Amino acid sequence: MLYEDKLIEEPLNRYKLMKFLERKLDRVGLASVEIQRTPIMTRITLEVMNPARIIGRKGRFINEFTEMIKKEFKIDNPQISVIEVREPYLEPRMVAKKATRFIETGKKVRAVLHYMLREIMRAGAIGAEIVAAGKIGAKGARAKSLRVSAGYIPKAGEPTRLVREAHINANTKSGVIGVLVRIVPPGTVFPDKKPEEKIALPKVIESATDIVRRRREEEARQQKSEKKEAPRRGPPRRGGPSRGRRRF
Repeated sequence: MLYEDKLIEEPLNRYKLMKFLERKLDRVGLASVEIQRTPIMTRITLEVMNPARIIGRKGRFINEFTEMIKKEFKIDNPQISVIEVREPYLEPRMVAKKATRFIETGKKVRAVLHYMLREIMRAGAIGAEIVAAGKIGAKGARAKSLRVSAGYIPKAGEPTRLVREAHINANTKSGVIGVLVRIVPPGTVFPDKKPEEKIALPKVIESATDIVRRRREEEARQQKSEKKEAPRRGPPRRGGPSRGRRRF
């Protein structure tokens, strides 16, 4: 194989492997995938919410998963390590996934972005930015974009490598809405920026409604209304109607 072909094929295979892992481990709460090739082995590091579901009983599932990667992508010696996610609101992919679920259920896009940004900054992030672009309006409206940000986010130069980002699409009735999340995790040191003790959030972000609590309240209210509307069925009567004399 020529060096030019190998230079093109290796990043392509890595991209296919990352998409394969994201598709297979979506229900487990996959946060990030890191692939590192060495002359001896290929190390795959997975950050997930529930490591027990990936490992399985006595490591059965992870062994089957390793064999599947060997056959599908022809990797000689893959070694998979699983790390538990401590703070989901500092993982861009999990935040974007959660935002798309709220948007697909009919929540207002602006309210979802404000709520997510507030939770990210409360988790201790130095800076965060969320951009939603697509068919945000009603059906038939033009595509537009909404952007909310807080803290410090570098846009150019070498410091942009320290920013973690993820992009996921939400499929709604009006069309596709793409959600881009960029987060600077706590403890990141920039050469041109001094660390701040506390980042002040705008009043709009600070007073954002709690979508999760509001959703639970709506579900509880709906269950109560369904119970009231349900007809009450009493025990069946024994015997026929009484044939006694009528009293006037």
